[in-house]
Amino acid sequence: MSAPVPQQSGNPGLDVTALRGMLARRRLATAHLPGRIRDHLAQHGGYLALSGGKDSVAALHLALQADPKVPVCFFDSGLEFPETLAYIRHLHRAWDLNLTWIKASPSALEILMGDGSWEHGTTAHLAGLPDLHTALIREPSRQGHEEHGPGEIWGVRSKESHGRRIAHIKALREEVALACHGCCPRPAPGQRESPEQRARHGGVIRRQDGTVAFSPVWDWSDADIWGYLGQHRIVPNPVYAKLKSLGVPPRLQRVSLMVEVNNLQFGRAVWLKRGWPRLYAILTQALPRLAEMA
Repeated sequence: MSAPVPQQSGNPGLDVTALRGMLARRRLATAHLPGRIRDHLAQHGGYLALSGGKDSVAALHLALQADPKVPVCFFDSGLEFPETLAYIRHLHRAWDLNLTWIKASPSALEILMGDGSWEHGTTAHLAGLPDLHTALIREPSRQGHEEHGPGEIWGVRSKESHGRRIAHIKALREEVALACHGCCPRPAPGQRESPEQRARHGGVIRRQDGTVAFSPVWDWSDADIWGYLGQHRIVPNPVYAKLKSLGVPPRLQRVSLMVEVNNLQFGRAVWLKRGWPRLYAILTQALPRLAEMA
C-alpha cells in the first residue's frame, strides 16, 4: 500500500520527519494491531470513521493493513476546512479507499443559522432542527452502522482528555473481566492490568446502543502519532501546518469544524479570520456574532 509521501526540501540538515519515525519505532509495538483490527471486523463488521485528523489517519493506515477494502466513512458536517475535504479526496485516490461520504442533513451551518443566537437582536428559533451531536455524529453513525454493521474502528485516544482517559480505563477493566480468561499473564503486584491485557483487550468501547468501537491508537501519545506518520511517510492534513504557522499552541492544533462552538473561547475564530479570511468573511455574513469572537 502506497502512502502520500511528503516533499523533501533541498535543506541537507536534520530530517525531522525521519527522526520522528525512528523514535516511533523504538516506542511503539504495532505488529499485533492489524490482527486485532481484523478480528474486530470479523466479529462485529462495521467501518472505520475517518475525520481527516492525524489520529484517524494513523488508525486508517493500520486498518488497511488488516483489510485493504475495509469500509471507510467520512462524516461531512458542511463546515469542514477546504483543506480537509481535499485531503480526504487525496487519501481516497492514493489509497484506493472503500469510502462512503456521508453528508450531514441538515448541515452544521444550517443548524447554527437556525439557532438564531448567532444573529443580533434575535432570539433562538430552532424550528425543529436537531442538535449538532445528533446531526453530525449520531445520525451519520446510524447510517454507517446500518450499512456496514455494529463494529467501528476509530482514532480516539485516552490522552486527549481526562474524560476519555477515564472511559478507556473503565472499558479496559470491563473488557478484561468479560473476555480475558487465561489468555494473558496475570498482572504483577500493584498492577490493575498486565501489559499483555492492555495490548490484547484495551481500546474497546461497548456502547449502550449495541455498537462496539475499537481504537488501535487508544493509548498513544501525540508524539507516538506524529512518529508513526513520519515513519510511514504519511503527509498529515495541511490544516495542521496552517494552524502551526498561525501560532496556535500544539495542544489546540486540531482538525475539526471551521466554527467549533465548544472551543471558540480558545481563539479558533481568531485563527479562522487570520488563516482563512475569505471564508471568515462569508461565515460572518451567515453568523454575524462570529465577528465578536475574533
